[in-house]
Amino acid sequence: MLVAGTAVLLRETPHGSEVLLIRRPDRGSFAGAWVFPGGIIEDIDRRADAAEVEDAGRAAVRETFEEVGLNVTGLVVLSQWVPPIEAPKRVRTWFFLSTEMHGTVTPSPDEVVDWRWVSPTEALAQHARGEIELVPPTWVTLHTLVAAGDIAGAMAASSDPQIYATHVLRGLEAQTFAWRGDAEHPEGGGGRHRLETGERPWRYFRD
Repeated sequence: MLVAGTAVLLRETPHGSEVLLIRRPDRGSFAGAWVFPGGIIEDIDRRADAAEVEDAGRAAVRETFEEVGLNVTGLVVLSQWVPPIEAPKRVRTWFFLSTEMHGTVTPSPDEVVDWRWVSPTEALAQHARGEIELVPPTWVTLHTLVAAGDIAGAMAASSDPQIYATHVLRGLEAQTFAWRGDAEHPEGGGGRHRLETGERPWRYFRD
């Protein structure tokens, strides 16, 4: 399985915290979706005897610079996402938080169609209204940032990185993604930990 790193960049404004989202071209991975900067680990990111998460962090830094021209430091691990077995291209992705970035956003025309700094709450609202497209890892991460309240809360949440081994539930009218803790997830659980995406707004449950 391929491995990637994604940078969730946060900044504080007079109106609250904002996150950087970029829109992918209408081709390739996540076509047309708004996502965080990042990409797959390449040979330049690898170090002998380094842990996978360290290589993923270097990939996140490199890809962020290549895609939007920002130099990022101070990464902290937020989560790891494992795609479902049904995914046509399986990429295990580490998500990192950072508030330390330098430079001016300069999008790569080959990889970024549009970009914006936006509050996590507003990004979810735009998705609910059908104004932007999100994929489940981005949606859940934005939901997590809303629950955290502010940057300090988001950084505190990163002290307990979450692993999301995605399982697609069958036999349901709406496409539903489940994670550990859900009673219908292969790893078991006694409640619900899932995202229902059949209609907007999407609904997230975590008992």
